[in-house]
Amino acid sequence: MIWTYVFIRKQKYKEMNNVLRTIAGPQELSEWKTINDTIMGGASEGTCQLTVDGLVFEGVLVEENGGFVSCLSPFFSPPLDLSVFQGIQIDLDGQGRTLKFAISCSDGLDRVSRFFNGGVRWVAEVKTNKLGITAVKIPFKDLKPTIRAKPIPIPSRFSSSSIVQLQLLLSKFGTKGNLNSDFKAGPFHILLCSVSAYF
Repeated sequence: MIWTYVFIRKQKYKEMNNVLRTIAGPQELSEWKTINDTIMGGASEGTCQLTVDGLVFEGVLVEENGGFVSCLSPFFSPPLDLSVFQGIQIDLDGQGRTLKFAISCSDGLDRVSRFFNGGVRWVAEVKTNKLGITAVKIPFKDLKPTIRAKPIPIPSRFSSSSIVQLQLLLSKFGTKGNLNSDFKAGPFHILLCSVSAYF
């Protein structure tokens, strides 16, 4: 069984125990937003918009003074509890780019870190095919804690029972803080079809 956070015209669904349940309607869809490197002096531009095919994330990526664009879900309240699942599956058309997928949690580590550096993100690399939809599975155990694109060596485990936000990023930095070898400045167009939790 797969719990699916699917972007379609007016609904997102949660499928668990053979029950189909809407977890967000049109109002929540309108709250998806972009956060780009302009917050740190960059010049990249990105927008996200819901279409009949999925969530379209597009714009222009500029390497200087940042080099990233991202699209975020609204905060989940109460937090999502996915502790019975093994990980996340993302279905997207990334046109051969390597992206990052980040998850924020409302655990103790996040609450403490927000006082001085903006919070911890649990991040994984997402490689895509040049043509068509790529299905990428990310086991929770493979998520790495980062702060502002830099990995942090902490003796902590990802809390799959307290997920509060999802984020898709296109960045010149990889998950280990090094440069993204597939980074390409200029126009980009990404289609996010679904985000699921799998057993």
